[in-house]
Amino acid sequence: MNKLILLLIAFLCFFSCKTEGDQSKHKSVIDILGRASPIQLERNEKTILLEDYFLDVTRIEEVQTLKGISASLSEDKKELKLLARSNIALLSEMIVKTKDRTYSFLLKAPQKKTTQLVLKDNGYKKVQVKGEMNNWNPNQSSFTKSGDSWKTTFVLNPGDYQYIFVVDDGKELLDPENEMKLANGFGGFNSLLRIPKPDPSKIPYLRTKSFEGNKVVLQKRNLIKDVFVFVENQRVETEEKDDQIIFSIPPKFKSLDRSFVRVWSYNDAGMSNDLLIPLKNGLPVKEAAELNRHDKEAQIMYFTLLDRFNNGNKKNDAPVNDKRLLPVANYQGGDIAGITAKIKDGYFEKLGINALWLSPITQNPATAFQEFPEPKRFYSGYHGYWPISSSKIDHRFGTDEDLHQLVKTAHENDINILLDYVCNHVHKDHPIYKKHPEWGTILDLPDGRKNIRIWDEHRLTTWFDTFLPTLDLSNPEVVDLQTDSTLYWVKKFNLDGFRHDATKHIPEIFWRTLTRKLKQQIMLPENRSLYQIGETYGSRDLIQSYIGSGMLDSQFDFNMYFAAREVFAKKETSFEQLANAMQETFNYYGHHSTMGYISGNHDAPRFISYASGALRFDENDREAGFTRDIQVKDSIGYKRLQQLHAYNLMIPGVPVIFYGDEIGMPGAGDPDNRRMMRFDSLNEKEQETREIVQSLAEFRRNRMSMIYGDTEILHQDKETFVFARYYFDEITIAVFNKSNEEKTISVDFPKRFNGHLLKAHFDTRFMRADTNIEFTLKPSSFDIITEK
Repeated sequence: MNKLILLLIAFLCFFSCKTEGDQSKHKSVIDILGRASPIQLERNEKTILLEDYFLDVTRIEEVQTLKGISASLSEDKKELKLLARSNIALLSEMIVKTKDRTYSFLLKAPQKKTTQLVLKDNGYKKVQVKGEMNNWNPNQSSFTKSGDSWKTTFVLNPGDYQYIFVVDDGKELLDPENEMKLANGFGGFNSLLRIPKPDPSKIPYLRTKSFEGNKVVLQKRNLIKDVFVFVENQRVETEEKDDQIIFSIPPKFKSLDRSFVRVWSYNDAGMSNDLLIPLKNGLPVKEAAELNRHDKEAQIMYFTLLDRFNNGNKKNDAPVNDKRLLPVANYQGGDIAGITAKIKDGYFEKLGINALWLSPITQNPATAFQEFPEPKRFYSGYHGYWPISSSKIDHRFGTDEDLHQLVKTAHENDINILLDYVCNHVHKDHPIYKKHPEWGTILDLPDGRKNIRIWDEHRLTTWFDTFLPTLDLSNPEVVDLQTDSTLYWVKKFNLDGFRHDATKHIPEIFWRTLTRKLKQQIMLPENRSLYQIGETYGSRDLIQSYIGSGMLDSQFDFNMYFAAREVFAKKETSFEQLANAMQETFNYYGHHSTMGYISGNHDAPRFISYASGALRFDENDREAGFTRDIQVKDSIGYKRLQQLHAYNLMIPGVPVIFYGDEIGMPGAGDPDNRRMMRFDSLNEKEQETREIVQSLAEFRRNRMSMIYGDTEILHQDKETFVFARYYFDEITIAVFNKSNEEKTISVDFPKRFNGHLLKAHFDTRFMRADTNIEFTLKPSSFDIITEK
């Protein structure tokens, strides 16, 4: 009997151990964190760094591509080389198989075309060009003289490119043979090179139509050759019926609290818009109330320049004692406790904010420093961008406990905290530089110039000033140290992400290393969502090069801001320029990016100063702030600012409100644009502007169409602009009139919204007749139209 029992125990143990072993073999493995970004093929061989996508590349077993695209996987599986032959499909699927999974990647065919710029000779010794095609660096393009002309060639994507010729000793010339030009934002103009784009009336257009359970129906306009529907990096089958595309979300995604459907299509004329549908437990999210602060597309961000926002603890006030320092360039008392106080009193909740971007908080010098360029004024580090420590909070801003309390309070109020962190440079008194001066980049150039603020020509090495050495972040040892310093803050203080300063001045290897460490050490083991947004002034190509799997989530779309500023602040600039900028943004970053759309920032004059006529585009904006009192000159500036806010809160992406822009604070260039925030004693126009921003933010927080909606431009001319966003059966329409006269415009909208009763939220009159709406817009106005 005992022998039988022992045999039975051994038998059960054998099978239980085998089952446990089998389960461990099939334990859930995460190969890819988040949505794998599409891969843009080139006319030449394209190298894909697979560690950008896969946490463990050794699990990769096979790569399959469409006929016409060759794929070569390196022995260590870290690199994949793709070579596309001519005449391949505009979109195709690449399949990567691991030991137990199959993943789909979207491949985009190369679209670049060869074009030539020509300048007739006029006795020139040297001809160059700077523009969006070469990141505004004239040294990147060489002209050769042929007969009586100078010529150079570019290979460019379809789209618009601003440029200007540079001849001999640096004289800038518009292209005399090109009538097309655009304002450069500084009172002058650039020539405009236009590479023909696909005809929008012929390419496919996709909309979300309906869903029932896990069955989703999309609507298409124009014929398509193929459609790609991905759910969490896996392609699902589709069915086409008349003007509909139908698919079902596989049941296996029910276990995921949040996943996403992505859709693309194409035909012979070009690529369609892309769609993004959030899922909760495998079903489309219907109401915005189901979203939370971890949904990056649903963020409404507010930028606080810490020293200038709110003084919550006067005991830590310690301005620099230096008579050479003007008050506007000294510390004024804002601190971490001041931010916490404004969360607690409901300021951000009323404004609809669910993400706060804090300016840098690391320790800065206790003394003033003189700038190298003229007029050589003295400044303090009140802004936080002169770090002398990588781990200590500046005593003038607070303590570790203050930051812990801020993050805790923010999270209790459903607000993310993003820290502005400086990795590109340090102050000369930082221990890193004092111990390793060889880690700094070159300051004295071979041609005798100081490498100070040469932003484009020496993009990766230039210093911000003589006391702010740029670190050589191509050095692995420096990269490792600086990425670990960055991780310290998010690990210790439970932060939700970063705004990365001077992104374009830092080599890509740094961003890849940082993002990989964040995934491996925080995001995966702690199941945390982190958001990284960068700062790059430059061409869309340059901005895009820092975005994607393995890099940053997004960057600020400064090109869109400059276009919006030009259009909304200037009466004479056409809305067609803004509509074109919107389409360029979609072409580069997709129709559902998390790019940042600013109302302004600490590096540019306040929008309202331009819009009210207090500041001219062609003057020295920084000197204006030192030589005269910049106020709101004309109340029309408030109307124009309200339009800018409406635009930012209506388009896809992350709207970013610079502190004070919600009330129309004026200011010239830095540091005049960094005045102390005012919360009380607002005039009527300031109060009205804040209330309008609150209303707009409330619409966005509560409407899926304003967050994940498909975007369609319905009308644009010089003075009026209309576009709509659709999310299944929800529609939101934005209408703008920048004229100082009443305007009546007529637009068509989709038939399937015929039965919807519509409401104008800012009192615009309109009449409907079937699929046509006629709007009567008040002077200098906007409106948001929704279903009742």
